[in-house]
Amino acid sequence: MISIGETLRVGMQALGRNKMRAALTALGIIIGVAAVICMVAIGEGAQTRVRAQIEGAGTNVLMVMSGSSVGGGMRGGMGSQPTLTWDDLRAIQTELPTVRAASPQARTMSQVVSDTTTWTTTIYGVTPDFFAIRNWAIVRGTALTASDQAGAAKNLLIGQTVSEKLFGASADPVGQTVRIRNAPYTVIGVLDKKGQAGMGQDQDDAVFIPISAYTTRVQGGLSKFIPGMIYISAVSSDLIDDAKRDIESLLRTRHRLDLEQENDFSVISMSEMTGTLTSAMSTMTALLSSIALVSLVVGGIGVMNIMLVSVTERTREIGIRMAVGAQPGDILLQFLVEALVLAIIGGAIGVLLGWGAAALVAKSFGWTTTIRTDIVLLALGVSGLVGVIFGIYPARKASLLDPIEALRYE
Repeated sequence: MISIGETLRVGMQALGRNKMRAALTALGIIIGVAAVICMVAIGEGAQTRVRAQIEGAGTNVLMVMSGSSVGGGMRGGMGSQPTLTWDDLRAIQTELPTVRAASPQARTMSQVVSDTTTWTTTIYGVTPDFFAIRNWAIVRGTALTASDQAGAAKNLLIGQTVSEKLFGASADPVGQTVRIRNAPYTVIGVLDKKGQAGMGQDQDDAVFIPISAYTTRVQGGLSKFIPGMIYISAVSSDLIDDAKRDIESLLRTRHRLDLEQENDFSVISMSEMTGTLTSAMSTMTALLSSIALVSLVVGGIGVMNIMLVSVTERTREIGIRMAVGAQPGDILLQFLVEALVLAIIGGAIGVLLGWGAAALVAKSFGWTTTIRTDIVLLALGVSGLVGVIFGIYPARKASLLDPIEALRYE
């Protein structure tokens, strides 16, 4: 019986005699492993970033939105009809011990005009509590106040993207005047950078004014109804579920809904959004990785084809080895080792290429990547398994050759 070390040495020598063919044989496995590593790294990085962005908005944040509308045989989706009132907001603020703060949020797109530039952005109408709920700090200037809200003051806060577009990256916009729909507003503060939200929108491309100024000058109010949603923070993240139940119970009572009636509003927590988005991304990553695994199968077929060619080319060598005492098991092991070495080397190169490709994509598009050790080990294990599975048939064929016929082969 030939030792494993000797079998490995002979197999490496055989592969070394045909370096180009060995490289081309491993190419399919290299591409397959690289694709899997790249897809998973980008997918995991995207999930991590989405979680961080949503948690940055506050882990104890709830959003209450108007519900669906029904009429004339037609049904509208969430938010298609205003159902939340200003009295609902006050009740949430004052009657629920699990709620720390609540703020309405209305929004619309509009042009903001400075002395030199016009920029189209999202105008938000909020109350001062909104920024505490969203955990959004002010890096320059002052915050909106209760007196701003009470007097529908023409004061506003801007995100850093708006600041750069209207005044330049190095300018101080505090104290500057801008116009929104022909009404002058004074910039009293600049918000800290938030970056992209979970769905890709730039959170810093925004202007915030008192909700009273919004309904008076930007977009007409809806009488007793809130023209948007309500942002709410629970007293603590441990009480988020309790706060959600309290809000639902309070609003159902206020809206006089019977037990069999559906809610005419929706309450969504940031943790639910995190779970939904990361679940969708996980599914997409798994799908793309499954497609990439097809390359591994193709690479395995390539290994089998080349090993069959190698058996045919080395038939006389096999006959000589059997004539000097090599057993069929030794021949089987030699060709299996060659296939396994090809697959593992291809897998290792694929891991490095996939890692590099993920880093390049991340740098080009400003994404994040996460390389998981278990995925790297799994990819190497699968590539080795592919080598063994697709190497068995050629190896068995070599081990079953008749020594006399093999020696006669030309």
